[in-house]
Amino acid sequence: MSHKPIKRASDTSGATVTEPGAACKSPGGTGLDAIPGLVTVRPGRVFDLAAVETRADGGLDKAAAGEALVATRARIVALQERLYAEHRRSLLVVFQAIDTGGKDGTIRAVFEGVNPQGCRVWPFKVPSAEEADHDFLWRYHAKAPGRGMIGVFNRSHYEDVLVARVKNLVPESVWRPRYDQINDFEAMLTASGTTILKFFLHISKAEQKKRLEARIAAPEKQWKFDAADLVERAAWDAYQAAFTEALARCSTKAAPWHVVPADRKWFRNLVVARTIADTLEAMDPRIPEARPGVAGTIVPD
Repeated sequence: MSHKPIKRASDTSGATVTEPGAACKSPGGTGLDAIPGLVTVRPGRVFDLAAVETRADGGLDKAAAGEALVATRARIVALQERLYAEHRRSLLVVFQAIDTGGKDGTIRAVFEGVNPQGCRVWPFKVPSAEEADHDFLWRYHAKAPGRGMIGVFNRSHYEDVLVARVKNLVPESVWRPRYDQINDFEAMLTASGTTILKFFLHISKAEQKKRLEARIAAPEKQWKFDAADLVERAAWDAYQAAFTEALARCSTKAAPWHVVPADRKWFRNLVVARTIADTLEAMDPRIPEARPGVAGTIVPD
């Protein structure tokens, strides 16, 4: 695949480098972490989330990343149309992050312009009474994308090994087996023709403080703030431990976890968009052939 060269922020010589992701391969391969800053959690390996940089910028500046994002979105739009027309496979994009991690903003920035007929975004909040009466995966399976569709999970089935663990909503004897159950669920989706991309948007504790303070200070953003946000922040270390184990236990060859440096929103958006575009390109959806006799058909007056 070819990509428009862009300049690094520190490049004053006029030299150009390949736009992030030029060497990327599909999620089943080993090339996605060729995107500067993106960390793919290797299945079966020891993983330390705390060691992953949150402020990486790939050597780019904000303006260059913005231009690259526009071009990358155009790729996503075109590839989504092909996926929809082909109507054989689907793509599930999962977003997890701590509060203020940027799930909403990333989805808004990356999927701008995508045909809503072929893309569904599902924000998962506290389970309803009906959902709570079923197994924990029931509500997520019901929203998994059908053939030709892109499904986006804003939070996901991982809440049941994250929030459930940190808040002691269920005993460890219940949430711990869920890692294997999640892996089996994702393997089943993959075998059914769904490619799964899982993004963890990684911010620092200092960045979270900055974003919470920004919500409090701006009248138009105060509706986003809840006193419970501070309770959740107090459990930062517990959440980091839960994230670390979930990423390690549930990163598989078919559906690996990708950790995205997310302190810089503009870089976060580009990394996610490029990974989605490269994945769709690797899927290579094809426009179906026309039915016999279509070419040359005369439409009557």
